[in-house]
Amino acid sequence: MPNVIVGIHGLSNKPERDTLKEWWEASIREGLVKNLGIREAAFEFRMVYWADLVYRYPLHVEPDFIHDALYNGQPYLNAPDGSLEQYEDSWADGARARIGSFLGPLSDRVMKTVGKGRLTNYLLRAKLQDLSFYYDRTKRLRGRDDVEAEARAVLKKDLENALVKANGNNLMLIAHSMGSIIGYDVLRDLDRKPRKSEEEIEFILHDFITIGSPLGVGLVKNNVRGERSYSKPSLRTPTLVKRRWANYADRKDPVAFDSHLRDDFGANSSAVRVEDDLVTNDYTAQGDRNPHKSYGYLRTPEISMHIQQFIEAGDSNS
Repeated sequence: MPNVIVGIHGLSNKPERDTLKEWWEASIREGLVKNLGIREAAFEFRMVYWADLVYRYPLHVEPDFIHDALYNGQPYLNAPDGSLEQYEDSWADGARARIGSFLGPLSDRVMKTVGKGRLTNYLLRAKLQDLSFYYDRTKRLRGRDDVEAEARAVLKKDLENALVKANGNNLMLIAHSMGSIIGYDVLRDLDRKPRKSEEEIEFILHDFITIGSPLGVGLVKNNVRGERSYSKPSLRTPTLVKRRWANYADRKDPVAFDSHLRDDFGANSSAVRVEDDLVTNDYTAQGDRNPHKSYGYLRTPEISMHIQQFIEAGDSNS
């Protein structure tokens, strides 16, 4: 069975489509080579790209215009020798996870109450602009069909089309940052779509990877609960994820400050439940480490091993 990896980015501006696709795939393959010695990994990488729908001009790396607001000071860079290290869990990590599990429900209830007031709207605008844009029903975008529609629906449609087109392969979705929220919503929506005929292939996503994800934020979880009044738990692994959902987070990533999703999201009907794994995102540019950068996540030893197992599973079913 052919191996296809679909990647989706967050909502901040990005380089041009082909450049971003090249850099994501280069990051994945760099990790496979440096961590596992795999030089010819058999997979096809496809990029779902939204930046051109949200921004008029992409980021650039032209050295003559380094003071331009669109200059990209954090392009893909090869990892320095010896920087790709597997994260060593400590007793403190376990303690933080237990405390988070205890305080999580209380925090969610507080945010649900606060969410009705002006404070939450301020926080969304000032600190979580991507979330504000995504959940604001008044925001509009012009889609690929040149028809203007609700921004959220336009973004979700692009991903849905890409996933449906890739169906029938050994399929993995890697979702970064805000892309993980959109990915989760799309997967849950696809759960509910009946097949048009008995001949239509059932949609199956084998592996779901979230990196630097804000899915643990109380505002996000409350939105999911409010939109999905299922008889089963509203917060759970999407039904069509058949093998694994793994959530990777760097402890210092501010977007993924709730790095443990397992206590928030239940198992699906296939007994697939999110696996949380802390990693060290080594990405550094101009002397500063950015623990949220997608390129650093994609080449961590933990994700390299996950992708190796994904490929082996697809090859064994060929």
